[in-house]
Amino acid sequence: MRFEWFIAIRYLREGKAQTALVLGGTTVGVAVLIFLTALISGLQRTLVAQTLSAQAHVFVKAPERVARPLPSPDRVADRVEKVPDRVRSIEQWQQVLASIGTIPGVVAATPTAAGAAFASRGPATKSVTLRGIDPESFARVIDVVPKMRSGRFALEGSEAIIGTVLASDLGVGVGDKVRLATPEGRGDVFTVSGVFDLGNKEVNARWVFVPLRSAQTMLDIPGGATTIEVKVDEIFEAERMAREITRRYGLAADSWMELNRQLLVGLRSQSASSWMIQVLVVLAVALGIASVLGVSVIQKSREIGILKATGTSTGTIQRIFLLEGALVGGAGSVLGALIGSGMAVAFAGLARAPTGDPLFPVDLTPGLYLGAAAVAILTGTLAAWFPARRAARLEPAEVIRYG
Repeated sequence: MRFEWFIAIRYLREGKAQTALVLGGTTVGVAVLIFLTALISGLQRTLVAQTLSAQAHVFVKAPERVARPLPSPDRVADRVEKVPDRVRSIEQWQQVLASIGTIPGVVAATPTAAGAAFASRGPATKSVTLRGIDPESFARVIDVVPKMRSGRFALEGSEAIIGTVLASDLGVGVGDKVRLATPEGRGDVFTVSGVFDLGNKEVNARWVFVPLRSAQTMLDIPGGATTIEVKVDEIFEAERMAREITRRYGLAADSWMELNRQLLVGLRSQSASSWMIQVLVVLAVALGIASVLGVSVIQKSREIGILKATGTSTGTIQRIFLLEGALVGGAGSVLGALIGSGMAVAFAGLARAPTGDPLFPVDLTPGLYLGAAAVAILTGTLAAWFPARRAARLEPAEVIRYG
């Protein structure tokens, strides 16, 4: 095998201009692959993380009530009237909660009692979503603790945790009093124990966390829970987990994928566009390598003929040119990785959010480099296949005489 390596490297050194041309094309191709993949993967990861920063992976609730037909006065046609919507608890939610926690793939689950309410402080009144929670289990589903801007993520007695926007609208902070009341008139005064920022303006303006028992009383569901929020190990398995929960317990279960269908469509469109660009880049690199090595075969046909005349086998001739393609792919992958990484890091540093995070995050992982190197080497080897076959088929006598 040393002989093939020696000849392949020699041919690459002799054709410096051709080698530089094909190496440059491979380098650019790998750099584009790494840059695009890192940018799109980073954007997708950030979008999903931001979406799930204030959202559980699966929401379990009582099944929808079936609309009932009401007879029409003229008896010609019945009309269907929707059952009046009201806060309903999941039957035997404690048992369901414990059982869901044993399903393989479920990381954590927490009960919540949620409903509409009004928050007021002096003359200021805002419509909010009342969320009764158990802070300890809720934090395992949605990691709120690092996103607390002031106070603590704890609820004792008549305490409440509100978002930054709502705190600004009501002009309150930690230690201040806020009155919460439901549309039915049940209410109480709570002390603000913390202010959070989940990175979502709507959530920061509407969510109010109170102890689970307080919410149960205000929503008139003593000891009940309106939803069970679930966190799973693999986020893109959430839809399957939701179907499994529905099958097992007969409850309505929605995954974050179902609730954010437009986001998933956008992510899939980005991925499809990225794959199309990558395929075109790989094709261009392959054609470049094949064309340059094809010219090399023609230029070195006399030398190939001499090698075959001195006893070099057809397989050895083929391996020489295949090695040329692999060497070009390997060298191009190294140079392309360096250039692509530099481009990605530079692009990510162009603009930053007020928090200091990059607006264009990139996701540079070892798997990305290994994948790009494998694609480059495989492309180089396959692109060299046809020139290698042509070189192996040359007749020594003809190319030595007429070459």
